[in-house]
Amino acid sequence: MRSLAHNLQTSLCTPTSRRSTQPMRLAPVLFLLLALRLTAGDLTVVRILPEYRTEASFERIAEFFGGQENTGGQTFLRSRPDSRAGYYFLMRLKNAGAAVVGARIELAYVTPGTPDPRSITFPPATVPTGSHVFQLGLTGSDWTDPEAKPVAWRVRVLAADGRELLSDQSFLWGQPSTG
Repeated sequence: MRSLAHNLQTSLCTPTSRRSTQPMRLAPVLFLLLALRLTAGDLTVVRILPEYRTEASFERIAEFFGGQENTGGQTFLRSRPDSRAGYYFLMRLKNAGAAVVGARIELAYVTPGTPDPRSITFPPATVPTGSHVFQLGLTGSDWTDPEAKPVAWRVRVLAADGRELLSDQSFLWGQPSTG
């Protein structure tokens, strides 16, 4: 039986004309597959949890000492940045690729009593590599009723150039309208 050291020495000392060129033929194919993997398929929604949050639900002890909001590593995007209370969509994303800089998140929703969808596009944000939570808030005058819940909603994540990287929606968003 040949040892691993013998096989390694043989392969390294064999003239290149006698070595297999198959690994070199696979290099462009592997590069292409890697390049395809680093596109929009890298971004996935883990979950979206909609809920109303009061102003008090954001207060943490650190705020009393430092004066600034403690985000806990989450990204907060609010329709009215000066107001915290409102209806939030906690969106956990998983990004297996490179960070997406300048991503725009668009939230479309239907409120109770109005059949026409409303839409808001939040300021550009970075979607970091790994798992990250975004808190998308309809705050201030955009959502005044703590008891109301959206009838349907859709969230889209767009690249800086406008390409759609990701879309997720409630069950009712995908249903045909009646009437």
